Amino acid sequence: MSAVKHRSAGPWFVAPFLILFALFFITPLAYAAYLSFFQHKLIGGTVFVGLDNYVKAVTDPQFLRGVLRVATFFVIQVPVMLLLALLFALALDSGLMRLSKVVRLGVFVPYAVPSVVATLMWGYLYGQDYGPFAQLSSFFGLPVPKFLSDSWMLGSLANVVTWEFVGYNMIILYAALRTIPGELYEAAEVDGAGAWRTAWSIKLPALRPALLLTLLFSVIGSFQLFNEPKLLKTIAPNVIDSGYTANLYAYSLAFTGQQVNYAATVSFLLGLVIVVISYTILITANRRSRRAAA
Repeated sequence: MSAVKHRSAGPWFVAPFLILFALFFITPLAYAAYLSFFQHKLIGGTVFVGLDNYVKAVTDPQFLRGVLRVATFFVIQVPVMLLLALLFALALDSGLMRLSKVVRLGVFVPYAVPSVVATLMWGYLYGQDYGPFAQLSSFFGLPVPKFLSDSWMLGSLANVVTWEFVGYNMIILYAALRTIPGELYEAAEVDGAGAWRTAWSIKLPALRPALLLTLLFSVIGSFQLFNEPKLLKTIAPNVIDSGYTANLYAYSLAFTGQQVNYAATVSFLLGLVIVVISYTILITANRRSRRAAA
């Protein structure tokens, strides 16, 4: 009888999570899906249009440019960020770095700074009239760097995001390194493996799951890029428009253009892009792992 009671108690422990998950994730998602099948027209009000919004979105040049821009951002920024995070994690794990605790805290602190504050700070540093880089350039008679120009903006955004998230990814990789059994290091030392050989043959293979996790997080974060361009838009309005990123475009449609139905459609398509890319990366990584194991 007690075993039956224990089994029946399981769902009660899970119920609070399931209720909150349904209320704050499934329900808004379902409502957004519902909105995406309607249009608000001047004559007739809100009418059901089926897939018309989706057909419009996949041929919308502004939406497609936003998706292409964040894809370019992902290709440029994520490898640099993850490489820096990996180097810091390996350096900290080596035990050879002096003041390792101070370095670890210093690299991680930018992640604790809210993205709004970080963007405002970097916006001040980027300023062509008042920023310290501009003042130093003028003082030495050098051309003022145009960090907020059209050709530099994507790199400037990448720099802000990299500064924010290197520490976060470093902690994930460093935690994964700390779980490697010490016996592997002892065996490598007996075999005469040096620090570089140990890192290449033991540490990097052990980091593959953690690197995959950070890569998936980076896919989601990159394609949802919003805070940084939204704030920098106020000081570079001629460069960043309402459709600079896909997420910013959806926001502008909903809260500036009052096109809630079409904004829901754009958001759903953006979510689909993220799912497809994440799933592709996951499947590719799993196939490579199986081939390596075979």
